[in-house]
Amino acid sequence: MVRYEFFLTHSLEKVFPDCMPETWKPGWNLEGFRNEIVSFQLIYTALDGERGMPQQKFRIQVSGAKARMRKVGLVPSDYPCYAEYDTNYITTKAGMFPDVLLPFDGTVIPVPGQMRSIWIDIDLRNLETGSHEITITAEAEEVTTCANGVMIHNPYAVEQNWKQTLQLQVLPAVLPEQRLLHTEWFHADCLADYYNVEAFGEEHWQIVENYIRFAGEECGINLLLTPVFTQPLDTAVGGDRTTVQLVEVIRKKGQYRFGFDKLERWCKLCRKYGIENLEIAHFFTQWGAYATPKIIAETENGKEQIFGWEVEAVSAEYRYFLESFVPALLGKLADLGYEKNQLFFHISDEPGEEHLESYLAAKKQVTDLLEGYTIVDALSSYEFYKQGIVEHPIPADDHIQPFIDHGVEDLWVYYCCVQCVDVPNRFYAMPSARNRIMGVLMYLYRIKGFLHWGYNFYNSAFSLRHIDPYAETHAGFAFPSGDPYLVYPGEGGSVVSSIRNQVQMEAFYDLRAMDLLESLSNRETVESLILEGEMEKMTFKSYPSSSNYLFELRRKINREIIKRI
Repeated sequence: MVRYEFFLTHSLEKVFPDCMPETWKPGWNLEGFRNEIVSFQLIYTALDGERGMPQQKFRIQVSGAKARMRKVGLVPSDYPCYAEYDTNYITTKAGMFPDVLLPFDGTVIPVPGQMRSIWIDIDLRNLETGSHEITITAEAEEVTTCANGVMIHNPYAVEQNWKQTLQLQVLPAVLPEQRLLHTEWFHADCLADYYNVEAFGEEHWQIVENYIRFAGEECGINLLLTPVFTQPLDTAVGGDRTTVQLVEVIRKKGQYRFGFDKLERWCKLCRKYGIENLEIAHFFTQWGAYATPKIIAETENGKEQIFGWEVEAVSAEYRYFLESFVPALLGKLADLGYEKNQLFFHISDEPGEEHLESYLAAKKQVTDLLEGYTIVDALSSYEFYKQGIVEHPIPADDHIQPFIDHGVEDLWVYYCCVQCVDVPNRFYAMPSARNRIMGVLMYLYRIKGFLHWGYNFYNSAFSLRHIDPYAETHAGFAFPSGDPYLVYPGEGGSVVSSIRNQVQMEAFYDLRAMDLLESLSNRETVESLILEGEMEKMTFKSYPSSSNYLFELRRKINREIIKRI
């Protein structure tokens, strides 16, 4: 008789085919508040086998609560990290990594010598407060089919069946709304390119809606990058990206008019799925703000590109355009019901100290037109803030400490590819605890917003070509796998999640739980629980790295909340 093994593990375990994962410990229970989703994994493998062994299927079922099950798929990475890395990586070798959460038909086929897993979510909004018994079963099919089509009866099916029961506790409280502003940059052009549809044709709009829905309902995104014109991001100098321009520009006899029908449709979709804040595409090109973004207009000669790489940021014509465009845009957004505190604008992404002069010159082109509105930019230089050049900085997590030390208020934070040593991030090769710890750190440092550039960037670096995100996970050896996108494209324009997204959501739940406890007690109480038994001070470069720390901290926070409600 072929032997099979099934067991459970927690959500922070990454299950590699050739590694024995941590098993569910006696006394571990699932718990959460009434508007959380709790997750765990079912591991399965064949312990042995023989040549020509039929593909033995097992049907997986969960009873006691409605569960969503997805198959943890393996995706390749031949670029899991840079040459510089720290000791807190699972591996630095190329290989197959567990990440994509694929649709699941309810059956698994254990592979000899390989560990595989099923991701299981239970939405606590569907359950009453109190204790629930959750049973997970794997039932062997009694008849299997060999590769040659021969049907074979399995006399050991009953012996091979497996069952385990967990206790689930739905706690008697509701987490507060997410206060953290969260944006993962939305690349509408990548959707048109991957699915080979016309930008903002009806097929594209349906796909865009799927991705906006998923962003708002499944990713905790409440601030969406909005391409009023094609975002001037990740584009080679002199290069191009597929045009996705929500605002129609008409230039006749030197005068500008604007059409906002597409923008209005976009805004309605955002609000339909709970995204109340807009992040307007950058007014100038990336890495120095030297040029203008690509803008297409209807002119006397038909459709023309009137701005782009060939037009300097300080162009008088661009200033003239902005004098018409910005007031018209702000007026339309006000008509659509947006308050000033719901709108965020950018000058240029990731300027360095060597770009100080060009950035400031570009900024002067538009800031007077945006008086009273919030301008934010991702950067790493404290000097930009010190000199008043950027009033609302978004430093990377490996450069945030000077901003913290100087008491900068309303700080945002971001990480991307180069945040690869010591600090939290979400590469395939990193443990999931390194992703989830961000919730704790953002609470400790009163972080107002979190930005990441890759919700769905399905291009190579500089957008030189389109890629298959299931095969080329590093944008052409530019960024370690796990950086360019958080979600995968599914069949028919659907969205496929990742382990990284689900774990990041757990970080946001942690943050909301800490906010709830603070509202019921005080900040000192929460901070003491965070640091208890660990260290006197926690920073973005020094923090507990274990999954058990996060689980135990969350249990302590939950207990304190229950005591106070």
